[in-house]
Amino acid sequence: MYKRQVFACFIFVLVIGLTSCIFVQLSPKHQAKETIDLFYSFEQEGRFNDSWELFHSQMKDRFGKGHYIQDRAHVFMNHFGVSTFTYELSGADKVNNWKMEEESKVMDTAYKVIVTQTFKGKYGNFSIVQDVYATKEDGDWKILWNYKK
Repeated sequence: MYKRQVFACFIFVLVIGLTSCIFVQLSPKHQAKETIDLFYSFEQEGRFNDSWELFHSQMKDRFGKGHYIQDRAHVFMNHFGVSTFTYELSGADKVNNWKMEEESKVMDTAYKVIVTQTFKGKYGNFSIVQDVYATKEDGDWKILWNYKK
């Protein structure tokens, strides 16, 4: 009898734990942060073509693909004198009625994550801290940077 109760408790805790994990994985907050993490992992590996694909269409309008790929590699390698960087992400915060810049279309819902990139290069160690936003576009999570003045 005791073994059955222990087994039933174990199964109950396991089901609750798995259900919680599924809900967290499917939450918009989690998915937005995962997309930002994927973007910066591509950037970290120098896969600028792949990171550009994660841009929202408003960002793609700002940067042509070829220009972005060439410019990012040039800035990291030539100006910063680094081949890669580390990064940390804050938690994701929901932001309503957000715009990339004053003239941009309003995003009903976006998620803001603070990204800290740390570089170790020829000019010493330094960090760039940037608010990065993710929102859904045509069913997919996409990345935006803030250009408001």
